Amino acid sequence: MNHKEESLIKFADKSAIIGILGLGYVGLPLAVVFADAGFKVVGIDPIQSKVDELNSGNSYIIDVPTEAIEKHVKSGRFTASSDFSRLRDVDAVSICVPTPLRKTGDPDLSFIISATEELAKYIHPGMVIVLESTTYPGTTREMVQTRLEEVSGMKTGKDFFLAFSPERVDPGRKDFTTINTPKVIGGITPECGEVASAWYRGAIKIVVPVSSAEVAEMAKLLENTFRMINIGLVNELSIMCDRLGVDVWEVIDAAATKPFGFMKFTPGPGLGGHCIPIDPLYLSWKLKTLNYTARFIELASEINTGMPRYVVNRIQDALNTQSKALKGSRVLVLGAAYKPDIDDMRESPALDVIHLLQLKGAVVSYHDPFVPHIHHDDWDFFSIPDLMDGVKKSDLVAIITNHSAYDYAAIFKDARLIFDARNALGKLSKGSDKVFKL
Repeated sequence: MNHKEESLIKFADKSAIIGILGLGYVGLPLAVVFADAGFKVVGIDPIQSKVDELNSGNSYIIDVPTEAIEKHVKSGRFTASSDFSRLRDVDAVSICVPTPLRKTGDPDLSFIISATEELAKYIHPGMVIVLESTTYPGTTREMVQTRLEEVSGMKTGKDFFLAFSPERVDPGRKDFTTINTPKVIGGITPECGEVASAWYRGAIKIVVPVSSAEVAEMAKLLENTFRMINIGLVNELSIMCDRLGVDVWEVIDAAATKPFGFMKFTPGPGLGGHCIPIDPLYLSWKLKTLNYTARFIELASEINTGMPRYVVNRIQDALNTQSKALKGSRVLVLGAAYKPDIDDMRESPALDVIHLLQLKGAVVSYHDPFVPHIHHDDWDFFSIPDLMDGVKKSDLVAIITNHSAYDYAAIFKDARLIFDARNALGKLSKGSDKVFKL
């Protein structure tokens, strides 16, 4: 019996031991889904505090209930460790590590490199490896395969199996989660794709095999580039509508009544999260190495990254209507997370808005029911304890993240002046001279 046949049997009878490298927003939900399906799962993360929290039965990810961690820890189906040598005992490994951008705008693949180096120490015949970290087309083949074969002396598709499967996590979402979001998988070889697909079918409802790792890598970048460019379009539309004296939100709602040929996107104070602001720039960077400029991506990025400054300028204009300067004015920012009803601060435009307001001399405070504390660069902020007291005392309230927990009617009633970057007030703001919208 060859390694492929052995692996397929282990995945079919759930005897395979699964390893997850990186226990964050992607890795931890995936670990729980595999444990729910009946696999034994070992989660590995270098941050000991996270490991200790999980082994105590607690979750630090909003989308993963503590009860799920506690259940699987008690049953022995899930354990966390900071010891990478545990990889020698696993049959299949998902790499779910961050892939940020450097300040220079080029990809930071150090986490993938580090994970690959650790994995290379413990790779063994028959092991199945899937990279889930978003990156540019060619990374799995050029970086991961090359290094694993170099260190182990084994052959991909024969001795071990390697594939790419893009994560599609949308934090806070309830209708589509890890288990029921279709999973694209592309192998380095057809055998790799077959084995990796068989593994994921043991836990994920829909698996979508594609012909290569590069197709899977590019599919992920297309998904997020599509969203980034369309958000850039409506962000620019909001600027144009302001110049024209037209309500951009009414325009978008009117266009959205068309039952075909239009997909609704809404403007905002900037892009947040790990995917949309970052992933398209991986593609742009890769194309630059091939002497091609990804013009749509570059333009959309320019518009989106300029939105926090545009928001601050609009806040300044709003204060001017009441003969107040931004410098010295008390501005309360509502919402610090990058999207509603989550605690995820990654790339949140609220950070830029707060920083720019401070640079212009505003006295800034913030409130977020999900983010009690912001530690960013060299400043520490704490969410104000009494929301409505802060609303009443502020010269302007800026709605940056539209959490559903906010009582917008009460905020509208008690605030002196409001800048609504998300149309959170909706019809409440119609005809009001104290509400300014994006």
